[in-house]
Amino acid sequence: MGFDMILRMVMRRLLGKAVNAGVDAGLNAMSGAKSRRGKGRAQVETPAEAEARAERERIRAIRQARRAKRNQ
Repeated sequence: MGFDMILRMVMRRLLGKAVNAGVDAGLNAMSGAKSRRGKGRAQVETPAEAEARAERERIRAIRQARRAKRNQ
């Protein structure tokens, strides 16, 4: 296989990935879906979600306090 064939194969793969990434980004922007990096439309937290998050944070704080006490 010649160098030019290998170069064309690599370039075709890179160009395909770039085009697919652009199409995916456009579709995600149009649909408002979050991207892989966590960027997207701001989510409004409902009272039930806020309560659940607060409970998880409370439990996490309790566990951290227990670990700190145990590791002293």
